[in-house]
Order: sequence, then structure tokens, then C-alpha cells
Amino acid sequence: MFQRIYYRLLFSYVGVLTLTLGTFAITIRVAFIYNMKQQITDKLTLLGRSAAVNARLEGNRLKLENLQSVQNLMRQDQALQWFNLRRELITQQGKATIASPLLDNAPVQIQENNDTYIQVVTLPIINGSNNQVIGYVRASQTLEERDSVLGELDWGLASGMVIALVLSGIGGFILTRQAMQPVEKSYQRLKQFTADASHELRSPLMAIKASAQVAMRHPEAMRSDDAEEFQTILLAADQMTRLTEDLLLLARDTIPCQSWNTVDLAALLESLAKQYHSQAIARSIHLRTQITHPLHVVGNSSELTRLFRNLLDNALYYTSSSGSVEIRASRIASQICVSIQDTGVGIAPEHLEHIFERFWRADQSRSHKDGKSGLGLAISKIIAEQHNGSIAVASQLGDGSCFTVRLPNAVPETQ
Repeated sequence: MFQRIYYRLLFSYVGVLTLTLGTFAITIRVAFIYNMKQQITDKLTLLGRSAAVNARLEGNRLKLENLQSVQNLMRQDQALQWFNLRRELITQQGKATIASPLLDNAPVQIQENNDTYIQVVTLPIINGSNNQVIGYVRASQTLEERDSVLGELDWGLASGMVIALVLSGIGGFILTRQAMQPVEKSYQRLKQFTADASHELRSPLMAIKASAQVAMRHPEAMRSDDAEEFQTILLAADQMTRLTEDLLLLARDTIPCQSWNTVDLAALLESLAKQYHSQAIARSIHLRTQITHPLHVVGNSSELTRLFRNLLDNALYYTSSSGSVEIRASRIASQICVSIQDTGVGIAPEHLEHIFERFWRADQSRSHKDGKSGLGLAISKIIAEQHNGSIAVASQLGDGSCFTVRLPNAVPETQ
């Protein structure tokens, strides 16, 4: 039980940490891309302004001067293009040029050219004498360097996340175990106390039952009211005995393997059906069986009887008059499937995940006068799991419930 809690806490911790680190890495990456774009834009703007200074208007033509000085300012991954007012290309320098036309409303853009992304900045060429636009200059730069740096950043972030998660996972596992140790010790002490208390209660309960039974054998020596009181004492003692046995089983959480043998599950279920037949008739409930022969499992006969008795008690208790309870059992591949279906009140969807918890009840207002302790389904789950099986429930409110037990099939030793 605690092993599952360890892993749930660990996975929750690692999941939250992964989400946090992932958000942090994405934020860093987005901020890095934005800053790189701004830096390239500033460089291209400065280069474009330097190129615009060397352009002047002669008549209706744009004339360029001293281009060598501009070329000296360019890097190998940059380029310059000059355009006249009609947005016609006049000349260009560098290899990172693009052939697309100028855009009116996109001074800064990123375009793809021969599978290479290029960032472009377009600036107007202003005539110094009258401050009129006489042309345009477009500065461009490939983003290969940015992509290379971005790849190194991604690799660093991913490596850092993996290392952080591994170290955090190891640390989280150690811290989780340390945090759970007091809880586990308290649970073990509680189990030991429950087992000791249940064991110690056996003797006085047996004495009470024996005394009440002796008194009931001589009704002539008591008043009629006393007989009713002794009958009540016997019923209460029986209820306390069942509760004590249930608590002792839950405290053990295991069934001794030396008491296991091959069990004829079909005969066991048919015997239970016969035992509950009169109770079903008294409540006008139709009890049906559909059992395939042979069905054999390896396990403890008394504990398997308790498992299916709990399920039948539960089905009959929550099924009203004129309803039905059906026991179906068959072999499916290497498993034996036993289902107990009723037409009772059903279970609300929000209660299904709690149905096998100890002392849990959907109706908390019910008293213990009905003889139920709230341990039956929890015990059934433990018994099924101890027999390397499983138990599941499917239910709809108002339509009844179906409890399904799956156990490994076993070939009888005599065969």
C-alpha cells in the first residue's frame, strides 16, 4: 500500500517540477529569440543608414557613391539592396539578398530564401536638403548564426532539465521515504494494536456467548423478558465476533500460504447460493445462478467463502423486494471470472472510487444496528488480491451494481 503512495508522491513531485522547468525553458527561449531579433534589427538598421548616406538624387535618377566603404562595413552573411522611388532594384551587394519586392508596411521581416531564413530591414533614403524620400535601402542578414546559437541553447536547456529531473527524482524519492516513515510506523503500530485488541477480545466474547447460550437452554428458569434480552446479547456478541475477525484479517493483510489448497469454486458458489436461498425467498428476491463446471482455484477455502459471502450480503441488502441477484461464474482463458449482479439501488459515480475503502459508507447516516461494519468490501478486495486476483465494480444509480472477481485458474491436483 505504501509503495503505491511513494510512487504517486514521487511522480506528482517530478511532474510539477517538469512543468515548472518546461515553462522556464520556454520563457528563456522566447526571450532569447526576441533579444536576438532585436540585436540583428539594430545592426541592420545601422548598416542601412550607413548605406543611405551614400545615395543622392541626380535628376530623376538615384546615384550611389563610395560603395566600397559600405562594403567594408558588411559581414559575409549580410547584404544591401538599393531601390528607387518606383521600388525598382538599382544595385545590390552581398550574398544574403532576396528577390521579393519591397513591402509598404513591413520595415522588419523574416523571409525564407533557398531554405535559409533571412531577416530584412527596409529604410527610406532621405534627401538631406529637403527631407524628401528619394529611394529605399534594404539590409538583410541570414539567421544561420542565430539558429546555431539557438540550437546550442536548446541542447543546454534540455540537458539541464534532464540532469535536474534525475537529481530531483532521486532526492524526491529519498525525501518521500523519509517523510512517509513516521506514517508507516504509525500505521504498523495501529495494525499491531488492532490485531492485539482483536485477539484479546476473542476470549471475553466467547465467554459472553457461552453464558448467553447456557441461559437460553433453560428458558423455564427466566422471565420472558429475560429471554429476549439474552437473545439480544447473543446477536450483539455475534456481531462483535464478526467485527473482531474482520479487524484481525485487516490487521494481518495476508493469508497464510500453508493453509492453501485446490478449491472447487463452482461447488463453493453453489453451496453459498443454497444457504442464501431461504433469505432471498423471505425478501421476495429472485436468486439465480449461472455457473460453469469445473472451476478450480488455488487458495484458502474459508477466505474465498468470506469474499463471496460479503458480496452476496451486500447484494441482498441493497436489493429491494421483487428484485433479483444473479451469480455468474465461468472460465475465460487463464482466469476464472465470477460476477454478482443485483438490481438494487446502485452506487453514485462519485462514490465508486471509495467503495473498497475501510469503514467507508455511501450512507453515513446508517447506524451499526444493521450489523454491517463497513469492512466487507475492503476485506473482499484484500482476499482477492491475496489470491493473485482482482475485484472491480460497475454500477449505475438506480439500476443496480455488478461486482466482478477475477482469479487465476488452477488445474486440480487429482487431474
